[in-house]
Amino acid sequence: MAPDPASGQRLPEAADEREPWTADELTDRLRAVSAERYHDRHPFNVRMHAGDLTPEELRRWIANRFHYQRHIPVKDALILAKFDDPALRRGWARRIRDHDGERAGEGGIERWLRLGEAAGLPRATLWDSSRVLPGVRLAVDGYVNFCRLRPALDAVAASLTELSAPDLMRTRIAAFEKHYPWIDADGLAYFRGRVEQGGRDGQEALGLVRAWARTRAQQERAVAALAFKCDVLWTLLDAVDRGPAPGPPGPSGPEAATERKAGSP
Repeated sequence: MAPDPASGQRLPEAADEREPWTADELTDRLRAVSAERYHDRHPFNVRMHAGDLTPEELRRWIANRFHYQRHIPVKDALILAKFDDPALRRGWARRIRDHDGERAGEGGIERWLRLGEAAGLPRATLWDSSRVLPGVRLAVDGYVNFCRLRPALDAVAASLTELSAPDLMRTRIAAFEKHYPWIDADGLAYFRGRVEQGGRDGQEALGLVRAWARTRAQQERAVAALAFKCDVLWTLLDAVDRGPAPGPPGPSGPEAATERKAGSP
């Protein structure tokens, strides 16, 4: 017997005698979470879209957001590994190809690197994970571990922030073209690509969640997973908005800990 994608187990979950929501009621609750908690409303994004960010702030966001971008195919690989159905795996593998590309020089990660270059950030700076803000690192690690440890239902439901991505990307493209003309238009290719990809991926994930979340408990878990993902994105922006702690700039993370230990008296 294949594991249930909702429970992640071969054994049945405890009975839930509450009346489940209809699929449309579940969808409404999921969309309500996005409407209330998606990071398009974060003050940093509001300032970005109003044209109020300095070049330094915008570069800080691009550099730290890349730490999230580079882990998208990692979390998708963890989700894919939970699927027993080859058709599901083939469909979800497309997301990995979207970000990693079919070959070198393609994909969403490559397009984000080009965004960084258009903003004056060398690729080596973006790949240098030791410079990632601690709050960003914790948010990304939390999301990746969530996808590693939770059942497929929860991990897929967390990806439903994609439903809100197309509108955010359209807003962002218009804001960059209007307020940040010093960034070459070719650097906006990532945002343009996600308008279509985000809508497609969001609808695909929504169909899976509607099919898998059959009990009220499972439905509530799906809603909670999406709320968690919204919190991840919000927390990431909190860290970027605050910026580095006062004092001499320096690396963070495991690499930094190794350097500090090596340099200790």
